[in-house]
Amino acid sequence: MSARLVLLGPPGAGKGTQAVRLAEQLGVPAISTGDIFRSNVRNGTELGRQVQDITASGALVPDELTNELVRDRLAQADAVGGFLLDGYPRNVAQVAALDEILAAAGVAIDAAVELTVDPQVVVDRLTKRAAIEGRADDSEDVIRHRLDVYAEQTAPISQVYAARGLLVQVDGLGEVDEVTQRLIDALQAAQSA
Repeated sequence: MSARLVLLGPPGAGKGTQAVRLAEQLGVPAISTGDIFRSNVRNGTELGRQVQDITASGALVPDELTNELVRDRLAQADAVGGFLLDGYPRNVAQVAALDEILAAAGVAIDAAVELTVDPQVVVDRLTKRAAIEGRADDSEDVIRHRLDVYAEQTAPISQVYAARGLLVQVDGLGEVDEVTQRLIDALQAAQSA
C-alpha cells in the first residue's frame, strides 16, 4: 500500500483520528502540523506564541513557517520510508513546496486521501470537541471561519491531486472503524487500478 500520503478534509472531518489509525496500518508516522503547533503553544516556544496569536483568530499559520516545519519533520529518520501528512498542504502554494521537498529526496506523494463530510456535521463535532477539550480555537464563529478558509484555500488542493490522478475520496461520516476500513479499501483499490 502507498507509503507517502496526504490526508485532506475540512476541520472536524476526523483527519486526526484517521491519520493515526491509517498510519499504524501502513507502518508510517502520522505527521500532524496541528499537533506540532499545539505542542509548541503548550510549551510556550517562540513558534508557539506566533501560532497562538494566529490561530486564535481562525487564520492559518503562514506558509513559510509551516513549510520549514514540514521540511524538518520529513527529514527525520522515521519519515524517510513513508509518512501520512495531516493538515499539510493547506493550499496550492504548499503543494508546490511539498513537491520540492520530496523531489529533493527523490520521492513523491503516492496518494491524496480526502475525507468528505457535511459542513453542519463539522460544526457540531468541533463545538462538542471544544467543550470537552477546552479548545479556545473551536468557538462556532471560528469554526465557520475555518470552514470558509478551507473552502477558499485548501479545497483547491483536491483539484490539483485529482488532475495528477492521485486523489482518493472517502466518506468521513460513520463509526470510526467503518471510516478506517473505507480508507484502507479505497487506497488498495486506487493502487490496483
